[in-house]
Formats: sequence, C-alpha cells, structure tokens
Amino acid sequence: MELRQLRYFVTVAEELHFGRAAERLHIVQPAVSQQIRRLERALGVSLFSRTTRTVSLTEAGQRFLPHARAVLAAADRAADSVADFRQAGASVRLGTSEGLGDRLDALLRAFAGLAPSASLELLHAPTLQRLQRVRDGSLDATIVRGSWPASGLDFTPLWMDEVLVALPSSHPLAALSAVPFASLASLPARLSPPSRNQPLYDLVVSCCREAGFEPVLGTEFTTAQDTLGTLGFGRPHWTVFYRAHANLLPVPGVVFRPLTDPAPRMQTYLATPSDRRVTPEVVALIEAAQATETG
Repeated sequence: MELRQLRYFVTVAEELHFGRAAERLHIVQPAVSQQIRRLERALGVSLFSRTTRTVSLTEAGQRFLPHARAVLAAADRAADSVADFRQAGASVRLGTSEGLGDRLDALLRAFAGLAPSASLELLHAPTLQRLQRVRDGSLDATIVRGSWPASGLDFTPLWMDEVLVALPSSHPLAALSAVPFASLASLPARLSPPSRNQPLYDLVVSCCREAGFEPVLGTEFTTAQDTLGTLGFGRPHWTVFYRAHANLLPVPGVVFRPLTDPAPRMQTYLATPSDRRVTPEVVALIEAAQATETG
C-alpha cells in the first residue's frame, strides 16, 4: 500500500468519477484506474462499484475512506513539521576545548557558510565531562585533542595541533628559533597530570624518552594564567601549549618555541555518538572543521 494509492482513492471517492479524479490529480485516467486496482488487490476487497455510467463506494470503501484520509493527513503533518524545522534551522550543541583560538574562529566561519540556517551553541567543560554529555545526548558533538575512552562514541579526525614549549624569556634556550627536546632534560617540566589530560601527558613523556631522557616533573600545571605567571618570573622550568592556544597568550617574561627531535603534534577529533544518527548539521560541522586544516 502506497501513499499515492491512498491519495488516488480519496480523490476518486470525492469525485465518484475516474476522469474528474484524474484531472484533479493531473495524471491520465488509466494510471488512476491501475493504482486503484492495485490497492484493491492489496486489501483483498473492492472499494468501488463500477458501471458504465456510475461509480460508487462499496461498503468496504466507505469504511476505508476515513482511515485513508487520516493517513494522508498524518503524512502531510509530518512533511509540514520537517519544512518548519528546515525553515527555522537546527541548533547544534558543540563542546569545545580550551585554547582553540583561530581554529575555532575558522570553524565557525566555515560552518556558517555550510549551514547558514543552523545555530551553534558552544559549551566548555573538562574533556571527560564533555564526552559523557555527548554519550547522554546533552551535546551533539565535542572537539577533543588526543585519544580518549571510545565507548559509545565515534571519533572523526579533524586537524593536527602543533605543540610548543613555553620557556622563560631570560633562559638561553629562548634565543633559539626551535628547541631540541634533549636540551630540556635538565629543566623541570610543569605538566597537566594524567588525571586531567592523559593524551598530552603521554605525548610529552614519550617525546622526552625518544630524546633520551626522563622528564623531571615539577609542580603540576594548574591554569594557563598561573602557570605562565610562575614560568616568567620563577625558577627556570618549562611547559607545553598548543600553538593555537599560545597565539592567544602573549605573556611578559615567556616565549613559545617550536620543538624538534621530535616535533610533537596532537591529533584533534570531533566526537559524536555512535548510537544515534548524525544530523546534516553535524555533518556540516565535520566538513567545516576539516576545512580548517587546509584553509
């Protein structure tokens, strides 16, 4: 049974004439007759009594008519609701990471171009909290740096973030255009603990080991402001920032330099729920985010 057949049936029932029904439907009469016969075969009853001069509803047709009208009305309401949704535009709730900087600006511009009728609501919270909110549906997606527990989530690669070292501007290493990792061996490192940022902690420690040393861990990284304030005017030590974040943080007494041998980079992802359909707006968000890598 098809909606088209129901629509043809209701039109013929209202006109009680196949020719006039065909004119209302803007199709040829044989097509109307063919679809009505198919509907009758599907139902196993005759809906119309036909003679050479008249067409009338059978008892089965009279019983079927209000139900057919109800189905068509429901289908029209469903179509109207989608049209209203499309006209109003959808809202996307996106979790964000700290210090996305111009990456986020570029994403917002690209998303506005791809989904001009949609609105984007941004929310910042600790990474594990944002991931849980994606799982429970209170966020549509979140940006995360590095690999996190993947249960119930899909991770789409977006871009790579370069990791810079932050040093006191008075330290000899600050005079270099790029800092070899091995040259940091004698300085304490102030890093976010694994409980707060396991991916970044693991990346930095693995780079230190690749450079031939175990990092000397000092006071833990707290906030960017407090950590950089101490770095600029306290005892010499170092920490790391993503380039996009560092560009937002011109701090007196602190310089940011690229690292070499190795040169650390962190993959950034968009996390979405794996058990729910990704909406067209979230697809546009993925395309917008990926465009910032090449844009």
